Amino acid sequence: MPELPEVETIRRDLAPLVTGRTIVDVEVDPGTIHLLAGVPLETLRASLAGRTIRSLGRRGKYLLFELDDGRWWVAHLRMTGRLVWRPHAAPPEPYERARVVFDNGHDLRWSDLRKFGTWRIHASAEEVVGRLGPEPIDAGLTEAQFRRAFEGRTAPVKAVLLDQRRFAGLGNIYVDEALFAARIRPDTPAGQLSRAALGRLYRACRDVLERGIAHRGASFRDYVDGQGNEGRQHMFVQVFRRTGKPCYACGTPIERSIVGGRATHYCPRCQRPARRPQRREAGRAG
Repeated sequence: MPELPEVETIRRDLAPLVTGRTIVDVEVDPGTIHLLAGVPLETLRASLAGRTIRSLGRRGKYLLFELDDGRWWVAHLRMTGRLVWRPHAAPPEPYERARVVFDNGHDLRWSDLRKFGTWRIHASAEEVVGRLGPEPIDAGLTEAQFRRAFEGRTAPVKAVLLDQRRFAGLGNIYVDEALFAARIRPDTPAGQLSRAALGRLYRACRDVLERGIAHRGASFRDYVDGQGNEGRQHMFVQVFRRTGKPCYACGTPIERSIVGGRATHYCPRCQRPARRPQRREAGRAG
C-alpha cells in the first residue's frame, strides 16, 4: 500500500505538471465508476471538466487537488492505485481504470488492480484532513506530544502507529521499519513503553519516512511514481518482507506474525518483549 513517502513522491512529481492546467474531460471504465467515485460519471465529469487545478497538496496518504471553484478533488491510492502522467496518445496503462484529460495533450492515468482506490469531491480539504492526526515528520510535532498518544493504551504499539487518527501517513512498511530501528517488539502494549523507548520511536518514525522519501518510495509490487518509475526504498528495508532472512544487525532470522490483523515483521533478538514492571509485595520491608 502506498504510504506517506510514496504519496509524497507522486505529489512532487505531479505538482509542477498539473498546477495551472485545465481539465478537459474525465474518462472512467463503467464497471469502476461507482467503486472509484461513488457517483455517476456525469456527476464526476461535471465536477472536474473545465476546472483548473490551483495546487496539489498531500496529507497523510491523501492527494489533495485544489480546484479553481474552491472545491477539492481528493484521491486515495489505497492498496494498488497508481496515478501517472502520460501523453494522451500513449497506450493504456496496465489495469487502467480512468484518465483525466488536460488541456495540453496529457492525461493523468489511474490504474488500480484491485479497484480499492477512491476519488472524492469535497467542499473543503478539512473534511478529509480534519480526521487525521499529525504526521510524524511534522515540524511542530514534539516528542512530548508523540508520547501522549501512547499513554494508557493497552493496544499493541503497532496498532497505535497505524491508527491514522493518531498519526497520519504511517502504514505497514514504515511501522515495521520504525519499530525495528527503535528496538521495540510490535506487539508490546503501547502503555508499557518507557519514556526512553518512546523517544527512540519518535526519532525512528521520522527517520524511516524521510529515508523513504529520499529513495522515492518502496516498489515491492504495485507502486510507481508519478512518471511510472519504481522507487528504491524496498532495497533498503531491514525487516519488512524479509521473513526467514538474517537480521542485518545480529544474524537472527526475521520472523513474521500477525499484530492487529496485519502481517508484521521483526527480529526476535533485537526486538525483545518489554519487561513488565515488578510489583513490590505489600507490607514487605524494602
